[in-house]
Amino acid sequence: MGIFSRSSISRRSKDGMKIIATAFFGVTFGFLIGISFPSLSITKVSLPTNFLPSNDLSYIEEKGSAIATPDSHKAWSSSKSNDSSSSGPIDKSKIWVPSNPRGAERLPPGMVAAESDFYLRRLYGLPHEDLTSQPRYLVTFTVGISQKENIDACVKKFSENFTIVLFHYDGRVTEWDEFEWSKTAIHISVRKQTKWWYAKRFLHPDIVARYDYIFIWDEDLGVEHFNAEEYINLVKKHGLEISQPGLEPNKGLTWQMTKRRGDLEVHKITEEKPGWCSDPHLPPCAAFVEIMAPVFSRDAWRCVWHMIQNDLVHGWGLDFALRRCVEPAHEKIGVVDSQWVVHQTVPSLGSQGEAQDGKAPWQGVRDRCKKEWTMFQSRMANAEKDYFKSLQVEGSSNSTATTI
Repeated sequence: MGIFSRSSISRRSKDGMKIIATAFFGVTFGFLIGISFPSLSITKVSLPTNFLPSNDLSYIEEKGSAIATPDSHKAWSSSKSNDSSSSGPIDKSKIWVPSNPRGAERLPPGMVAAESDFYLRRLYGLPHEDLTSQPRYLVTFTVGISQKENIDACVKKFSENFTIVLFHYDGRVTEWDEFEWSKTAIHISVRKQTKWWYAKRFLHPDIVARYDYIFIWDEDLGVEHFNAEEYINLVKKHGLEISQPGLEPNKGLTWQMTKRRGDLEVHKITEEKPGWCSDPHLPPCAAFVEIMAPVFSRDAWRCVWHMIQNDLVHGWGLDFALRRCVEPAHEKIGVVDSQWVVHQTVPSLGSQGEAQDGKAPWQGVRDRCKKEWTMFQSRMANAEKDYFKSLQVEGSSNSTATTI
């Protein structure tokens, strides 16, 4: 019995040594294999997108990994799904979507925010809780402090459904804080510039895309007989893409087309002086509003913005060319008679000029207005001529280059 016990103990001891030796050999062999091959990076492994949690994917991507997030992977795959010639693996480190806005082709479409607005945002809380209201219309005034009271009267004619933007040409902004509405208005201050200079630089169509209508008004308008909401209702009712309120016919000089008619809601055509209109459907007898108080639909403004020239700031001649942005222009451009204003003809821009060669400041401003009108006409005519020439359609009956 004693011999049997010693033999059993000895056999168990030898088995234990074999296990230890095998484990040691396995660890050593695995270590040698591991250092014999290049390290395997997770960024080189094509894993299903649901294998790792989204937080981990985001972290890896920030660190420079080529693994795409699920959305960008889908965008890339979608953009390549019709390419039957693509046989190799997809390079997920790049995205190229031609339908994105210019310059954003490398971004996944779902991340592109191509349009914006003037809605004010908080610096705290959740983004989706920021906006208690989203105004559908935009009104801008180009202002100086001397017209502060008049602008206050104008703004009060516009409901909370309007975003208010003030372009300050005299650099004085803080004085407007006495008005409660001014605290939520957008103030843009650049000295001695006109409203078309501001409009070209701060009213890009993608920035104002949330607004159905855009009012681009002067500062010297009397609005006693004007209601903005009713004006919008009439514009919609009569299908106007470009419009203005009627002007008091007995106050100041104006075109026949823009004078208010007491017996109509809206008019779209008139009779100017004999010989002034080669076609009754062309300006200034139709398809015409002035530049002091125009109102544009979103789509019309997108076209007009592109037509505005960077270096021509007064806008003379622009009113004759607005018809190019809607079709048919003589039906979609009109004057709203039942909502009318008074043009007070305050010469604010003249005071922003400089006296030169013995001329008063206002004379220099007026001279440039006339020169810009001629330049604008010439550019439009030449651009249209060159375009038709490129199509080899010279003399086309559709060309209206000589009359803008």
